[in-house]
Amino acid sequence: MSGRSKPGFLPLARGRTLELGGRRHVMGILNATPDSFYGASRASDPGLAASRAVAMVRSGATIVDVGGESTRPGSAYVEADEEIRRVVPVVEAIRRALEFEGLDAALSVDTRKAAVAEAALDAGADLVNDVAALLEDPDLARLCAERGAPVVLMHKKGVPASMQDAPWYDDVVSEVRDFLIDAARRAEAAGIAPGSIVLDPGIGFGKRLEDNLELLARLDELAACGYPLLVGLSRKSFIGLLTGRPAEERLPGSLGATCAAWLGGADVFRVHDVRETADALRVLAACRAGRPTEGYGAER
Repeated sequence: MSGRSKPGFLPLARGRTLELGGRRHVMGILNATPDSFYGASRASDPGLAASRAVAMVRSGATIVDVGGESTRPGSAYVEADEEIRRVVPVVEAIRRALEFEGLDAALSVDTRKAAVAEAALDAGADLVNDVAALLEDPDLARLCAERGAPVVLMHKKGVPASMQDAPWYDDVVSEVRDFLIDAARRAEAAGIAPGSIVLDPGIGFGKRLEDNLELLARLDELAACGYPLLVGLSRKSFIGLLTGRPAEERLPGSLGATCAAWLGGADVFRVHDVRETADALRVLAACRAGRPTEGYGAER
């Protein structure tokens, strides 16, 4: 373990901050893609995307995550120019809509490419969510450091096109923890402030059912690394394996996994169903605290 304490806030681009401490955050998923695995998350039209983002924030999201490249198992690589074409108009429209409505929420760009991240930051994004943990594009770490943009570093084994082809671990929690600590050190060496780093164990990315469950059962070991912890569990295939449900029917299972992750120390929850997740976390926090709480932030 690192012996670090988690920071009390996450500094965003352009001088804003996102409070952490006891507060937990719901990150709404908005995909500007034609092929993300859950069709209801797709919104390529900027106007539709903006209205959905506003609805997410009104329902409890404090972050909206915009992606222009699906990284589901078996997905194909998208060139940077095409990803920029998809993402930038959506980010611009969401930023305008949030400002018009007087809503304060952070915008994240889900990309592993520096050119896409730079264009999205210019368009109004606040942070970068990199499924490649800065390993695929050497310019991305420099960009985040120069722009003061926080970065999410995710563990995955292999590339999306083939990552579910017989993944294997001796001790998945130890291996994921070591990978993430190394990724954080690499980010810091590139000039990214330690308080601007968020870690993500990459549930479902190059992992078997038993690996995902072991990570959730021992999530406190990753939370103890001293960095804010993001988890993406929503409607994923491991929930389908446990319940026998297709993606469209996995909301109850997703809420169960989310509550388990909250108890394990996760700080940010990347989800398709914002209102339901926010309600579940609010009730869980109040039950744990024995009183109503703000921001789902009861002591665990």
